[in-house]
Amino acid sequence: MLTIENLKNFGADTDEALVRCMNNEGFYLTLVGKVLEDKRLEQLEQQLSEKNLDAAFESAHALKGMYTNLSLRPLADPIIEMTELLRSRTDTDYSALLATVKEQYNKLKEL
Repeated sequence: MLTIENLKNFGADTDEALVRCMNNEGFYLTLVGKVLEDKRLEQLEQQLSEKNLDAAFESAHALKGMYTNLSLRPLADPIIEMTELLRSRTDTDYSALLATVKEQYNKLKEL
């Protein structure tokens, strides 16, 4: 079950996130639940496999905003790095960063 304590143990900065959510824990947990419904991570993976760096940047940037606003640091940190590489259209192997994001996403799903 998704709880503030579980999110803290996951590595989320829940204190920071709750300030953004007017200290409404239910609202924050609802927003975190929406992260698990979002399909942009799947889109990003597809866009990277197609070497569509422009579309991948847009997806990564949207994920960066979502993860950062909810203070989901284990997801935000690697996606921030990926976003900056994509911003400059760096043609590199993104598989390690993507694997880290997916691993953390799966850990979040298990909460």
